[in-house]
Amino acid sequence: MMPREHRTQDGLFKSRRPVLVTGATGYVGGRLVQELLDAGHAVRVMARDAKRASARSWGPSVEIVEADLMDIGSLAAALDGVSVAYYLVHSMCSGDDFAETDRRAARNFVAAGVALDQLIYLGGILPEAEASQTTSEHLRSRAEIGSILHAGLPVTEFRAGPIIGGGSASFEMVRYLTERLPAMIAPKWILNEVQPIAIRDALSYLVAAVGRADSLGVIDIGSDRLTFKAMMERYAEVRGLPRLIIPVPVLAPSLAALWVGLVTPIPNCLAVPLVQGVVQPVVGDTTRARALFPEIEPESYVAAVSSALAHTEAGEVATRWSVAGGPNSPKVRLEDKEGVVREIRSKLVDAPAAAVFAAFSSLGGSRGWLVWNWAWKVRGVIDQIVGGPGLRRGRRDPLVLYPGEALDFWRVEEYKPSSLLRLRAEMKVPGRAWLQFEAIPEGDQTRLVQTAFFAPTGFFGWLYWYGIYPLHARIFSDLVNAIARDALTSDQGAS
Repeated sequence: MMPREHRTQDGLFKSRRPVLVTGATGYVGGRLVQELLDAGHAVRVMARDAKRASARSWGPSVEIVEADLMDIGSLAAALDGVSVAYYLVHSMCSGDDFAETDRRAARNFVAAGVALDQLIYLGGILPEAEASQTTSEHLRSRAEIGSILHAGLPVTEFRAGPIIGGGSASFEMVRYLTERLPAMIAPKWILNEVQPIAIRDALSYLVAAVGRADSLGVIDIGSDRLTFKAMMERYAEVRGLPRLIIPVPVLAPSLAALWVGLVTPIPNCLAVPLVQGVVQPVVGDTTRARALFPEIEPESYVAAVSSALAHTEAGEVATRWSVAGGPNSPKVRLEDKEGVVREIRSKLVDAPAAAVFAAFSSLGGSRGWLVWNWAWKVRGVIDQIVGGPGLRRGRRDPLVLYPGEALDFWRVEEYKPSSLLRLRAEMKVPGRAWLQFEAIPEGDQTRLVQTAFFAPTGFFGWLYWYGIYPLHARIFSDLVNAIARDALTSDQGAS
């Protein structure tokens, strides 16, 4: 074990010893690693599967050590030479005995981490009642884990309410309930106050705590105090959606959690603790946070929602959605997450990437769309009737496109010769839509990936997508096959 480092008079660590992050593939941990790197820290990531961690964008910039919290013997290498560590693990979706699993993991970490100078832990704000009296098994467990860690190590424990950011469970629950239900009858406990915090503010606190002291104790963090009903209403205001929410003195938390699991893509193992977490008022006292970290001014809930929506749209639509598959038939995946529906089709084509790219980048205009041209024309006429551009704009050139130019009722958003074409819909739809094509070389062949993105606006947006999906599924399937045939024919003709 390396010798413990000394501190300067301000109490901050000055060496380049690595900071250890557990739970680095989770929602908070995955973002924290990059924040630590940006702040100049050397980072070591502990993971049960090194390949999964190395696939992250920060993978090449960190040291990755395979270890398992349930195997105390494997923790020595992960903690060797470490002064500061983050404990960001939990086992909510691991089964009914998740609380016992978390207890064992925390005790193992305490036993193995006796040389640590500082452990930073992210827990949850507790109701005003004692932790043992809270109705939320999840919050009781998080409080118990904090107690186990405090008993054996110098701990700085941040307690946060619902974390608001694209992809966070709390934000996705608010998003889907508000988007999909124009009116809802909800249990009266949605009038209880909670204290959300933006993900980037939570990360700011976590990074700023490194080296501040052996232990800063418990620190509540958060921004506005508002009811869960207000969280949905303010989300609706940001999205411009009229919503009616009527609280009634019925609906048990267990039934409400099942309803959340039905209406949203959130699994019940997450929906249950999320619902239980608002059955009682859950607000904290952020006085210590303001005193210890005056440089951090948490943004409002509305600002956090606006930021999450903007980042989700930019990130989800720009991401590459290539998938593996066999050569005989298109592989299909339908995804509905983070407010964006994706219908992804993949087909391996026995032609070079340039031929595949030429096949899909020449679609539209006088050439048409290879299949179902009558349906494309009907859609164009309907779009013109309701005030959209329809198909009358055509395309400027039969072969070459430029970013930003019109293509029928699309706009070319991104154009990378031989690899990528992304079109943004300008036809009238209750939401925002994109159609993306990729040509990805795989040996002597090319993977053709066709993705339809749709970000619905409110209930009618979801109704529109799923109402016409049976027709879209047929058209998109025929289209990817037609592009593959066209690429193959063109390549053979060129040969």
